[in-house]
Amino acid sequence: MKLPRGSVLVIASHNQGKVREIAELLAPFGLQIKSAAELNLPEPEETETTFAGNAALKARAAADASGLTALADDSGLAVVALDGAPGIYSARWAGPPKDFSLAMKKVETALTEKHAKDFSAKFVCALALAAPNKEPEIFEGEVHGHLVFPPRGNKGFGYDPIFVADGMSETFAEIEPAQKHAMSHRAKAFEKLIAVLSK
Repeated sequence: MKLPRGSVLVIASHNQGKVREIAELLAPFGLQIKSAAELNLPEPEETETTFAGNAALKARAAADASGLTALADDSGLAVVALDGAPGIYSARWAGPPKDFSLAMKKVETALTEKHAKDFSAKFVCALALAAPNKEPEIFEGEVHGHLVFPPRGNKGFGYDPIFVADGMSETFAEIEPAQKHAMSHRAKAFEKLIAVLSK
């Protein structure tokens, strides 16, 4: 799917942190980025069982409602000792107010209750790019690491303050956004997306 410079791309998200991060990753393409919130698009219920399925569902809904090409991201934290939870329910663990300090506390409590020794985890990102009335294209990326408590840093969003990527000592919320963008799960999925957009 070709998106010439100046094209409008709808980011199918109401999460301002996510929209900002995606806009930064797409900055070199000269696209006009609009968020679903700006266009007053409804948030569809995420009824799929995989990150890719939910990303596709959100991209299709935004593309069909706006008549524009839409990009959706479904991403989350998968903790080995919690059998992959919170997984596709990562945002829902934060409750309706999207309180991620509460969600991080829930993860810590769940690990404590399991007497977990293994704190390994991964962030997963699935991107779906959809034109109106077309099947979305899917691009996926992962980054592996481990969890730390208490949360550290204030530069990221979501579960970033408890996630340390393999080979690093700082959490995703302690490093500069540019460093995170170079290696995150979202960056890896974007590399695949950008390869298609650059063709």
